[in-house]
Amino acid sequence: MRVAEKRLADYPWYVRLLLRLQRRKYREVLKPALLWGRSPRVFLAMAALYGALERASSPLEPVLRSLVMVRVSQMNGCRFCIDANSAALAQRSGSFDKVRALPDWRGSRAFDEHERAALAYAEAMTATGAVVSDDVFSVLRRHFDDDAIVELTALIAFQNLSSRFNSALEVPAQGFCTLPP
Repeated sequence: MRVAEKRLADYPWYVRLLLRLQRRKYREVLKPALLWGRSPRVFLAMAALYGALERASSPLEPVLRSLVMVRVSQMNGCRFCIDANSAALAQRSGSFDKVRALPDWRGSRAFDEHERAALAYAEAMTATGAVVSDDVFSVLRRHFDDDAIVELTALIAFQNLSSRFNSALEVPAQGFCTLPP
């Protein structure tokens, strides 16, 4: 990583609490959390936004959320995000099929039209200098209502922020997703 880790004791108590919860869930503290924790208010805002996007009542199903997050992570070259989000996608979908097929999603039969619309939108939002075309948006509108479009847009924007942050600081993968041969 390009920024050194701090000792856990050097973080404010409320950041340490969140880091302990991560350790309980993942068996280790996530490297990005140690970096975001250097700016406690920003870390809390990021954690709150992530929690809002991953809530059970989201209009986006969990597999679709993970699918979009992995694709944005791939496009931004974030090793940590690809690792963590691929593990979540494999768990949520019940196999590694979508994880393996995702780099060539346009040519794969692993994705339905609903997922393809979301992936096209994610790529259009993520590509540097690109603008979401009316064609991409009209396909999206056939598969999602306005609330889901707002939520999907927020999810893609969040993952772009997260994966670009991690990529710029060279946050390594932590070994959450090891694809079987």
